[in-house]
Amino acid sequence: MSDKNATNSSGQLFIVPTPIGHLDDMSFRAIQVLKEADLVLAEDTRTSGVLLKHFEINARLSAFHLHNEHKVLSGYIAKLKEGLTLALISDAGTPAISDPGFLLVREAVREGIEVTCLPGATAFVPALVVSGFPCERFVYEGFLPLKKGRQTRLMELAEEERTVVLYESPHRILKCLEQMMPFFGEGRAVCLVREISKKFEEKRRGTLSELLQSVQENPPKGELALVIAGKSYQGS
Repeated sequence: MSDKNATNSSGQLFIVPTPIGHLDDMSFRAIQVLKEADLVLAEDTRTSGVLLKHFEINARLSAFHLHNEHKVLSGYIAKLKEGLTLALISDAGTPAISDPGFLLVREAVREGIEVTCLPGATAFVPALVVSGFPCERFVYEGFLPLKKGRQTRLMELAEEERTVVLYESPHRILKCLEQMMPFFGEGRAVCLVREISKKFEEKRRGTLSELLQSVQENPPKGELALVIAGKSYQGS
């Protein structure tokens, strides 16, 4: 493989982003790495199998997800130590960003194994850019805590001067916006981006109260990213 470090007797771990929507976002290098890997670790082998088949990648797939990562971690590290090349993918986007992968990367680094992350798709970057809010400095929050610590985190984020990006599910977005209201205020500028790079991609921009009303009247579906302007933002 062209990226492989020939001076390292151990194998190499590649972190490979996959499209979050449009399949044409898959990079040539990502396809090459997956084709040449000895083993591809996938969050859902059925979902990833469809993707690999589309790009005519005949790779051997093995499961690596939140429910088994502690159990299988040592086995995959052993394969890397044996000199194999492993590629890690998630269902969509970049592994370890609100997806499994951190534990494997951390352990590989601890063992002195070469880790390479290919640049590629992740939802929060395009959501941040199209929001129109300042993006030279920002906070990526991922998913908020479901219960314990949620209110405290919202209170802290409401005081943040930088733009904040978080993920939320369609069935929780209404409750999330309602919970934000006491801390952020109804006039806080927000942007909800839905189904990034897909056929029905949509941006809803306005104040928090306007977005709340929009979600009440027309509940969004699909993958959601919520971008919140910083506390002192004075944009129109």
